[in-house]
Parts: sequence; structure tokens; C-alpha cells
Amino acid sequence: MTLQVGDKLPQATLNVLRDGVQSLDTNEIFGGKKVVMFAVPGAFTPTCSAKHMPGYVAKMDEFRKRGIEVACLSVNDAFVMGAWAKDQDVPADLLVLADGNGAFTRAMGLELDATAFGMGLRAKRFALYAEDGVVKQLHVEAPGEFKVSSADYVLEHLG
Repeated sequence: MTLQVGDKLPQATLNVLRDGVQSLDTNEIFGGKKVVMFAVPGAFTPTCSAKHMPGYVAKMDEFRKRGIEVACLSVNDAFVMGAWAKDQDVPADLLVLADGNGAFTRAMGLELDATAFGMGLRAKRFALYAEDGVVKQLHVEAPGEFKVSSADYVLEHLG
């Protein structure tokens, strides 16, 4: 079943590359915080690298001013995500999270079957806003689109 507004985010362990691979529990990421998490189908892919991540990097000050943390999620391994973060000049306070086996993505019901493109299971392109791990907004893109998960769109809808 797909995650809905009002749902608590599922419990999972995600990885981040910081002095080696480190595991972070979703409670550590979302507990007691305001967090925007956006998901991309793949690091180093065209739209993700040219538009999606750069938009959030450019708007980090606006999220910070609102007391909102930002995280990027992808079904990739932590090493790929770390290399992509470096390539994209991602600031240290924008968490770049690896859901290597897609367990968290599947638990949210936001997986994308990209086997036809040789990419296997991936995350749909989406953005969500959560407070203390409870989803307050969820913006899932239609296939092939990039509109409702952009930093600008999310900021506009945060009010």
C-alpha cells in the first residue's frame, strides 16, 4: 500500500557515506524534526543530476531558515550516493541516503520497476514533508515528469 498523508514513515535503516558507510535509522533521520525528503530514480541520471538535486542544493538556505532538514533518497549503494553528492557539491547538512536494497522504498509503496531500462527496482521520483516522522505532504511525480517534487514546488506548498 502506498504511503499517505497522515501515515507514520516505516521503520528502516538507510546508509550514508561519512568516513565510511554509516547506518542511520529512520527514527534518527525524522524523529522530532521537520524533514523534506526527496527521492530520485538514480544518482548520475540526467534529470536527477541536471535538475532535481541542483534545485535542492540551491534552495538549502530557504529550508534552513524554516528549520527544515533535507534528505535525498535513492535505491543506490552508499558509495554511489557519496560520489554523486561530491559531484553535485552537496552541502554536508543535506543527507544523501542510500536505500541499497530498496527496503524502505518498498515499505512506503513508492518503488518503481525500471527493469525495462536495465535499472531494476528504483524509487519513484517524489518529495515528502514529515514532522516527527509523520507525513504531512506527499508529492509523487507522474511517470517521466519532474514538477511536484522540485525544491521550488515543495517550498511553495510549505506555505
